[in-house]
Amino acid sequence: MTYRVCFVCTGNICRSPMAEAVFHARVADAGLDDLVEADSAGTGGWHEGEGADPRTVAVLAEHGYDLDHTARQFQQSWFSGLDLIVALDAGHLRALRRLAPTERDAAKVRLLRSYDPAADGDDLDVPDPYYGGQDGFEECLEMVEAASTGLLAAVREQVEGRAA
Repeated sequence: MTYRVCFVCTGNICRSPMAEAVFHARVADAGLDDLVEADSAGTGGWHEGEGADPRTVAVLAEHGYDLDHTARQFQQSWFSGLDLIVALDAGHLRALRRLAPTERDAAKVRLLRSYDPAADGDDLDVPDPYYGGQDGFEECLEMVEAASTGLLAAVREQVEGRAA
């Protein structure tokens, strides 16, 4: 049975597609791509149908990541088909938990940086780089990469638990 993860930010053109691309690479490197699927969405539909922000694409490519992406808005009906919903900041976390149809679904929503043991527990947001320069996208990628190791370990534990 496939373990399904969805990364969620505001417009689904910067942070969440970046997290999706990095996590895809981690999953493939771990040999789990037959067992784990990842995608992304936004809390809003402002950019639905658009590709990722060119700065996101550039930073990912510069660091060896591939991304084929079309923005979409997260739908309440998706909760039942997902095992984990990864919010990129506290605002997304709150919005997704409010949208969750059940307490069990709300419990599926976690902050990405909660998987980074070096992250400050009081500020687990990945800042939105959209209105800034290229350095904000680089910082975003660093945070995403740092959290992806712990996220992969947590997902691997879940996947292996299902097989046992």
